[in-house]
Amino acid sequence: MLQKTYYKTKDYCKVKFSFEPGNAKKVDILGLNDDWKKPVKMKKKKDGSFGVSINLPKESRHEFKYLVDEKNWLNEPEADQQAMNIYGGTNSVLII
Repeated sequence: MLQKTYYKTKDYCKVKFSFEPGNAKKVDILGLNDDWKKPVKMKKKKDGSFGVSINLPKESRHEFKYLVDEKNWLNEPEADQQAMNIYGGTNSVLII
């Protein structure tokens, strides 16, 4: 799930990511701000889901994927769009 909070006086949007990948031990987000090498670590909650909030610049577009347990790449089902990637698959797209 993605939840966007816009602020009239700020140049960023707060985006809350929430993801439920089953019995995963670790989930990272890669690709935000076009950075596929530095993961954004999500925190595991008591209900088994993972979450994190990030401030992203307004009027921006971000392709990303979730990396589950350092081996499974998954998309966000509620992303604004999907985009083809160079590997023949798709990336989730977040539009701020």
